[in-house]
Amino acid sequence: MRVLRLSATFLLLVTGVFGSKPSGFNPRDFQKRSVSCKAAKRNTGDEIVDIDLSYVDINPDAEKTLILVHGWPSLWSTWSYQIQEFKEEYRLIVPDLRGFGDSTHPDDVESSGTMFDHVGDLICILEDAKVDKAICIGHDWGSAICYEAGRSRPDIFEAIVGIAVPYIPAAGDFVPIKHLVSALPKLAYQLFFSGKTQEAIAELDKDIKRTIRATLRTGASPPPASFLTSPDSFLDAWRDVEEIPPVPFFSQEEEEYFIEEYNKQGFRNTLQFYTDSNRHATWKFANDQGNHTIPQPVLAILPKDMLEGGHWVHLEYPQEVNLALKRWLDKLDSKTETDTPSPKAEERHVPDEL
Repeated sequence: MRVLRLSATFLLLVTGVFGSKPSGFNPRDFQKRSVSCKAAKRNTGDEIVDIDLSYVDINPDAEKTLILVHGWPSLWSTWSYQIQEFKEEYRLIVPDLRGFGDSTHPDDVESSGTMFDHVGDLICILEDAKVDKAICIGHDWGSAICYEAGRSRPDIFEAIVGIAVPYIPAAGDFVPIKHLVSALPKLAYQLFFSGKTQEAIAELDKDIKRTIRATLRTGASPPPASFLTSPDSFLDAWRDVEEIPPVPFFSQEEEEYFIEEYNKQGFRNTLQFYTDSNRHATWKFANDQGNHTIPQPVLAILPKDMLEGGHWVHLEYPQEVNLALKRWLDKLDSKTETDTPSPKAEERHVPDEL
């Protein structure tokens, strides 16, 4: 695996203009496609059911395809800046993952949302779009899905990009989240999601607008310092804030669309990434196979420091992320092996928290 790790110094200061909205981007302007795919519903004994997966297909005549995979709590539309940047040069397949937006779910949050389930969903979408090979670009949990896609199906996913999350191979023993919280206290919310899943769903669904605004913050407009540190509540840190400000990197149209999409299904199946059953099954699947190296080219865009706020690097600093992507994709196309030197610049940091 050849990994180009870009420090925050490079990512944030290649240009001096940050955060301008993509001209005219409105998610309602894009038509979604839907495909019926087979999925295991494990809480009923591996029953095979049909789920509908929704995706946006842009520039289908382009020679190369990028599949953009969101994380939690995101949607296809959170790739707005990358869509605007790459829509003329590449075919873009941009799905809503199972349980998000218009994509349905086996309705088994505990055990029917593994990484290999999601990889199967991506393959089903690509088959529907008649795409044989694609470059998988992920953010957050979408990065983990892309890494697993590259590891398990290198015949389809010819290159991988992970934003904000590194590749963690399943070569060692399985480590439950509860064993990590003492060292990483901002993972405590994951104990709430995994150990009290139904309570967490109820809390998140009570006021979807508030949940979205609480979660999608930036370094310049951060959450309270105690956010993510409770094993008993996700939103408790905001209890003294009557009205949370709008999502900083969304237009009004984008925020309204985002809330409407989450109102369709709520959060009930989106917590699939955090449950112990799904995590252990994901680890066991890869561990049993034993091939832990991703042989394709991989770009990892990672923060230099873990500080408050700033998880949404592709939305907060789109020009810098897009430049890193473009340079790397151009090198793939030209098949050169030398890395482009990073320009020198004043140091700033991309913080991360989710």
